[in-house]
Amino acid sequence: MGAGVGADGVGAGVGADGVGRRAIPLRWPAAAAVSLVCVVGVLAFVWPFMVSAAFATSHGNDAPWFFAVLLALLALVCLAELTSGRLDAKTIAVLGVAAAAGGGMRLLSAGTAGLEPMFFVVIVAGRVLGPGVGFVSGSLAVTTGALLTGGVGPWLPFQMICAGAVGLGAGLLPVAEGSRTERWVVAGYALVTGLAYGLMMNLWFWPFLGPNAPAGMGFVPGAPVSENLAHYGVFYLATSLGWDLPRGVLNAVLVLVAGPALLRVFRRAARRAAFDAPVAFEQPSPRTAPGGDPPPSAPVPPHAVGR
Repeated sequence: MGAGVGADGVGAGVGADGVGRRAIPLRWPAAAAVSLVCVVGVLAFVWPFMVSAAFATSHGNDAPWFFAVLLALLALVCLAELTSGRLDAKTIAVLGVAAAAGGGMRLLSAGTAGLEPMFFVVIVAGRVLGPGVGFVSGSLAVTTGALLTGGVGPWLPFQMICAGAVGLGAGLLPVAEGSRTERWVVAGYALVTGLAYGLMMNLWFWPFLGPNAPAGMGFVPGAPVSENLAHYGVFYLATSLGWDLPRGVLNAVLVLVAGPALLRVFRRAARRAAFDAPVAFEQPSPRTAPGGDPPPSAPVPPHAVGR
């Protein structure tokens, strides 16, 4: 794998396919843990479409709490797998900076009118540092923001999964680092994920609105999947799109305007940190020369004699 220099002047490892190598690659144990969390997360959101009317009616109120606890535990397992054997000061510092920056930006807006610039930092971190760090930084950024804004509740594990998925996907984008198309691809990704985040997050509470749901927009236990999807589509367009579209547009604009500068900062930090540099221990220099004789001493300058 050769070394390449992007348009931003920062060296980046580039594979044979032209796609940049991430600073902290995702190893297979971590990839398996992330995949498990993502599968359980998808089931946590879509399970009402897959169960019978009797089950949805009798256990619907318990399912969100059960999945919330399960997702929290799986997130901890995922974090442990990601950092197993690689939890050094450099990785902790990078995760801390990304989480603090994302949480701080969420504190500034607190989701006002759907504006959440936190995802801009999460996307850039995942893009440069890799899908694993992107997943963890997204989850930690949401958690930090929730602690700062008092937004801790049963919805938090679902937010952690969604925000982590945003960072994960940013690290998997198949576009060369530093290329002319990178900025536009990442901006398009920010726009799409801004909409997808709200589209998924509504599912954690929508099936349980019951009679409080607007007419023709509520979940009907036991109804065909197509009918419930149609109801949810109307609900999303009527109640959520106006919040999600500003989020996606804002983060896309931030990527286009400030993205190149922040990408350079992260890539320069990753290059200097050298996360993948192997640790080698040098053998101590022998005190004696071969044969047991002491090594010859350096000649003493004449002007130093007698001092």
